[in-house]
Amino acid sequence: MGWGAGILGWMESYTFRLPATSANLGPGFDALGLAFSLFLNVAARAADGFSIRATGRNADLVGALDRNLMLETYRAVAPQGPALELAIHNEIPLGMGCGSSAAALVAGVMLANHFGALGWSRQQILEEACQREGHPDNVAACFCGGMTVSAMEPDGRVTTASFGSGLDWRLLLALPTESLATEKARALLPDRYSRADTVANLQATALLVSAFAQGRPELLRVATRDRMHQPYRMQACPLLAKVMRLAGEQGIYSVTLSGAGPSVLLLTDAQMTVESQKQQIRQAAGQPDLEILEAEVVAPVPDEFDVGTSNYYQ
Repeated sequence: MGWGAGILGWMESYTFRLPATSANLGPGFDALGLAFSLFLNVAARAADGFSIRATGRNADLVGALDRNLMLETYRAVAPQGPALELAIHNEIPLGMGCGSSAAALVAGVMLANHFGALGWSRQQILEEACQREGHPDNVAACFCGGMTVSAMEPDGRVTTASFGSGLDWRLLLALPTESLATEKARALLPDRYSRADTVANLQATALLVSAFAQGRPELLRVATRDRMHQPYRMQACPLLAKVMRLAGEQGIYSVTLSGAGPSVLLLTDAQMTVESQKQQIRQAAGQPDLEILEAEVVAPVPDEFDVGTSNYYQ
């Protein structure tokens, strides 16, 4: 049955896990997202009242019943659904640009579909979650896996393409001590961009998609160059400026903000020792105790996968 049933031994529970995501990856602003192997693990069953048993990162926030995005989404999408008893193990850093809110939102919609007996298709679940998020990049990658390109039309229809299976690349996530709210990060951006900046990002994004689709890491250093959001967020995300020079050096393919920051995502050569790469990053950052998490690209979920089963992403 997967994580939830194996740990809890619950009968008739609905268990699944959803990955962390990194949007943008430099130039792919609001269009690209990458799923990686830090997970929000959820086991749920109907109960007389709502309760959450949370473990892992930020367990106090994940386990709170008030202002809980997962529960708020569940109640809004399936108002007639039963109360839930939840066991959650969280590996995704909160407030760090790693798609924690997207994972919670998708989880809420999946719970509503299951316990509210909505009978929705994968496409309906995806579009409901994207509409609630307001943009599809993190949500689509979280739900579809891999590197996912997404576009949302004014009527709410979402089109996605996912790829990136079998990539022998390591992901390293460098985490500063202070978080950054997405709203604050978006407020730093200008209202308009020059033609030169727009064209540069279009070129880089096309290369970035090609790098993942063809498994060509040598493209990543140029393909992750950005002129639309990272320059404006640099002051609020000082770690990026310190480690960006590592891109293209000694097995480090690229260095970008993860989403809106402040964490920094590095795509690296998995054949090199991870400790040597972490040492490079800490030296560049000037922080010998900098927390760095290791992960892998999560393979795309097949289109025919049944969201009603108890092993989504297991």
